Amino acid sequence: MANTSKPAATKSGAGNPTSSVNIPMSLIVIPLLFVVSILIYMFVFGNGSHFEGNTNSGKPLPGDYFGQVYKGGLIVPILMTMFLVVITFVIERFLTIYKAKGNGSTVNFVRKIKLSLAANNIDGAISDCDAQKGSVANIVRAGLMRYKVAIASDDMTKEQKIESIQKEIEEASSLELPMLERNLVILATIASVATLFGLLGTVLGMIRSFAALSQEGGSGAEALATGISEALINTALGIGTSALAIVMYNVFTTQIDKLTYGIDEVGYSIVTSFKTHS
Repeated sequence: MANTSKPAATKSGAGNPTSSVNIPMSLIVIPLLFVVSILIYMFVFGNGSHFEGNTNSGKPLPGDYFGQVYKGGLIVPILMTMFLVVITFVIERFLTIYKAKGNGSTVNFVRKIKLSLAANNIDGAISDCDAQKGSVANIVRAGLMRYKVAIASDDMTKEQKIESIQKEIEEASSLELPMLERNLVILATIASVATLFGLLGTVLGMIRSFAALSQEGGSGAEALATGISEALINTALGIGTSALAIVMYNVFTTQIDKLTYGIDEVGYSIVTSFKTHS
């Protein structure tokens, strides 16, 4: 029992209708954030007040980081889009997982359910689920309701009743758990791609810097240093975005694993209680 709910949830995540519902959301959010990034790049970072001569074609003012970011080139809006996407889906995942946990501590909820099952107080356990709410409570409640039906049924053997309880918990898990994993693939992708785009921007900036240096006959050390500094802006944005995505991806997967473990633990307790009291 303890090993069945995870595969069920993982398998359903690939084809569950809730996953397809999220596809249009991603297709809307990401282009929208790209447009926002371009506007910020052009009208905030590219504002003439950040440059000598009050025009973005001049050099950035000393110590003005907005101007330096603007000089990072066309890769900057792409990296900004990735950063905003990470922030957006981090907030969305936080809210979703918080809602899935329900009211109060999941650990305390699991403990209360196990105590109620030990006392054969199924109605009390169901009441705890109604008070807790959230995805975990919904899955546990589905198993408990099947428990009550199985107890009252005379049409099945004990083994069939146990199998029906396990199947009910697995089906409930396949509906609830994929919602928790939604959009994590976006964070995982950005974690890998952001650094590469940062390096691409740096390489393009270096190419422009050395091209400018060659046109000046090798005497533009200051221009070269400025160009390298601007090119490294892309590296900083890429690495920073990638690091944030990696950290938050690991945080969310850890939280999901804890919830799944709690569901497995309660599911095992439900089956054990049925074997003992039926």
